[in-house]
This record gives sequence, C-alpha cells and structure tokens, in this order.
Amino acid sequence: MSKILKEEQVFNDFFTVLKAQVTYKGVDSKKDITATRLCLERGDSVAVLLFEKDTDSFLFTKQYRYPSARREKPIMVELVAGSLTQGENPQECARREVKEELGYEVKTMQLITTYFPSPGGCSEQIHLFYSEVDTTAKIQKGGGVETEQESIELVKIPKSEIRDKLQSGFFNNSISIIGLQWYLLSQRI
Repeated sequence: MSKILKEEQVFNDFFTVLKAQVTYKGVDSKKDITATRLCLERGDSVAVLLFEKDTDSFLFTKQYRYPSARREKPIMVELVAGSLTQGENPQECARREVKEELGYEVKTMQLITTYFPSPGGCSEQIHLFYSEVDTTAKIQKGGGVETEQESIELVKIPKSEIRDKLQSGFFNNSISIIGLQWYLLSQRI
C-alpha cells in the first residue's frame, strides 16, 4: 500500500512541479519506505498515428522542440500530438489537434493505448490513437495555432519506408515509435 503524506506545489508556470512526502511498501514487502519525491505535472496528452490510404503514406508533423534542441536535435518528426484541456474528451482533443496541425478532418479513431511516457518523474498519460484518412479529408491548411507560436510542416512518409526508418533510428520520440510498432505488429507488414 502507498500513501501520499504531504504534497505541495513548488513551481507553477506552463508546467507545475509538485513535491511530496510518500510512504510505500518496498518491493520485498518487508518494510515501509518514506521518501521525498518530485512530480512534473503537465496534464495529459493525445497523439494520433494518421495513415493516408490513397497515398499509402503516414502523416507526421515536423516542428521545433526546445527540450530536444538542448540535445542538438531541434527539429522533431513525430505524430500529431497535443495537450488535453481540463475535462476535454481525449478523442475530441485528438480530432482538434489533427485539424490544427495538419488540416485534416478525422471521422473515426481507434484507441491504441494509454500510457505513462516517463512515470518516474512525470504524471502525464498519453492517449495514443490510430486513424485513416484520404487526401479529400484535408479541409484546411494546418500548420499549428498562431497564438501558440507553432510552425508545423506536414511530412508524408510512404508505408514502404516505415520499417527502415524505425530500424535506423529516424524516429526518436515515444509516440511515433510506439504507434508505428503497434501498426507493424497489428498489420504484419
């Protein structure tokens, strides 16, 4: 059994950092452990693996990412993704993000999984979806939301290149890797 004994907010901006005193049963179950832990509270997110059927291609975003820029990888090619607002339905958020970032209208979606990308320090859960569209579903420009200072480019990668790109390390973010691996396993290509 675990308990959060005391929790306080120690930082609040775009993200929030919480500091807590916790107690939990050790893995050997012989003793209780009491410790101080930090949690990056960033809210939950959505991501969408989008496949364009008539071009036999996956659709990705290409955009600047400050955290990866600190590791000399400023531009990230990744799935459409975004943050949920308080009380927002994950599927509706995913539809909104696809329209804002790539300009496509998505009708149906399949939930692949919901997972914690970094549970040792972050509370975020990602709701990862799969959807199929065709070129007629592109109803607006996309490119992101100007008020969020986004500058997003659409990248189409043919399905025939996905396995090689995964194996070569082209994708270096969990949403893309997990989504594409799911696709390859479920579709057996």
